[in-house]
Amino acid sequence: MPREISLRDDVAKGAVRTVNLLSRLASRGSGTVIGGRVGLAIAPNLLADLARSRDVVLVSGTNGKTTTTAMIAAGWGVAVATNSTGSNMPEGHVAALVASKSRSVVLEVDESWLGDVARATRPRVIALLNLSRDQLDRANEVRQLAERWRALLADLSEVTVVANANDPLVVHAAELAESVAWCDVPTPWTTDAVSCPRCTKPLHFQDNSWWSDCGFSKPTDLVATFDDHLHVRGTSLAIDLQLPGAFNEANAAMALTALSYLGVDLNEALKRVNAITSVAGRFSLRLWRGHQLRLLLAKNPAGFSSMLLTLKSDGADVWVAINARVADGRDPSWLYDVPFELLRGHRVYCFGDRRLDLATRLDYANVDYVLVSDESSLPASSEVINVLANYTAFQEWRTRTKAC
Repeated sequence: MPREISLRDDVAKGAVRTVNLLSRLASRGSGTVIGGRVGLAIAPNLLADLARSRDVVLVSGTNGKTTTTAMIAAGWGVAVATNSTGSNMPEGHVAALVASKSRSVVLEVDESWLGDVARATRPRVIALLNLSRDQLDRANEVRQLAERWRALLADLSEVTVVANANDPLVVHAAELAESVAWCDVPTPWTTDAVSCPRCTKPLHFQDNSWWSDCGFSKPTDLVATFDDHLHVRGTSLAIDLQLPGAFNEANAAMALTALSYLGVDLNEALKRVNAITSVAGRFSLRLWRGHQLRLLLAKNPAGFSSMLLTLKSDGADVWVAINARVADGRDPSWLYDVPFELLRGHRVYCFGDRRLDLATRLDYANVDYVLVSDESSLPASSEVINVLANYTAFQEWRTRTKAC
């Protein structure tokens, strides 16, 4: 029987490689999903078999998964198997593990798939970043996910959970885990956790803390904290990221804390993390029709809020592209939860399938805007233009532009 399983796995791995190669040659995608799907059809336990005897780290949360995963992969300082294309469900994980024989593995995981993937891979570390509403047509899932994570982590052994202490839903999910490393990281968006997950009464937020009248509150036994430096388990680190924003400092803190539980030298890891300039096209400089663009992915209210806070108050033009396709969520009324008032003083060019919805929201925010239906009418610019785009719109802009 063991030999039969091995033969099935060998056939499945060969199928993954072959199908993904054919997919890339046919220009049908990055070749990271379809092959994994075929492999799992042949050998349903393939992910567990591929993860056996490997050091696995899983990263999950609504925002920041791809960046934090890239930071852990870079900071580890060894060859790492990872799903760098962002294919964060089991098909993508299988493809990543087939493509690399490295013992060290870091995978970003879709929030709803964390239970299945964790049970299959038996990770050493799980990093939980945040939980917030991703799409209005899936608004109820945030609390459901917190409960599913809670049940998973209460039952999972021999894993260290690196968890964001400033997100009440993450704390609720992780507090029953066998071993938790609480991280006090910048978390400006708490709008999706205004009521207590235990008693449903309002949560109180004040002075970098939060609590409920029922006694549920921010953990105090913190292993990672910020002042002018990041302090992780007794090591003081001067974060100097090339990537913008406090949210990326939070991602770096989570990544470095995870690496500390793998025995990685944090000072050396920090050098590698500080050197990252872009992740899967995010924050990269691109060329398009004589314009130099910086692409910023902002796929939900929390992400948009964080990205808007990175923009300088210099009155520079900003481009915003909004679609409402299946991957984005069909309902764009989440735009009214985004603090677009922060764009006052800028002129905003509105792109995408739902540019009129965006323009209406900007009108209510008293932001100067231009509807773009004819891209040839765009004025020339010698400055770098920030392009904020939700998921499918970001992919479109990444495809239509060239690297600088």
